[in-house]
Amino acid sequence: MPANGSEMPERRIMDAQEIQRSLSRIAHEILERNRGVEDLVLVGIHTRGVILSQLLEQNILRFEGNCAPLAELDINLYRDDLQARESPRVRPTKFPVDIRGKNVVLVDDVLFTGRTIRAALDALSDLGRPRQVQLAILVDRGHRELPIRADYVGKNVPTSLDEEVKVRLTETDQTEDVIIVKLGREIK
Repeated sequence: MPANGSEMPERRIMDAQEIQRSLSRIAHEILERNRGVEDLVLVGIHTRGVILSQLLEQNILRFEGNCAPLAELDINLYRDDLQARESPRVRPTKFPVDIRGKNVVLVDDVLFTGRTIRAALDALSDLGRPRQVQLAILVDRGHRELPIRADYVGKNVPTSLDEEVKVRLTETDQTEDVIIVKLGREIK
């Protein structure tokens, strides 16, 4: 057991090449479902969702020769646990285009309870009414508390509640992989 007693050893479930393959496949699926990039907006949820949306955009540009506008969404003030958090870090929300009437693809790293996505949907509704909202997730780990389902999934990974899925990207973590960390106590 680690000295601090909070985390157990990690287990890698995706390496950098598997992440890139998953993002390539998701980009193809987005293009196919939306028949290209017209009226499409990629919206990354801070922090890793923004990076993943940029990586998806690079793949879309490579496949299509054109890309969709990118937007960044901070959901911290829309979270249902805002009162329980100590001074949430608010990041900028950037929308270079109007989302009204557009097909919006929300992008995030891990889908767990669905509460982050619910907060993102609330935040989006304050910015306009898109034609459709789709969800792209790198890892779906189950344990939903809300009826939320991803349209595009890089990898489905069954987990227990005493595990945490961590997506590590070069831009934020100086390494690129997805790991599962066994916690010393059950997450509530």
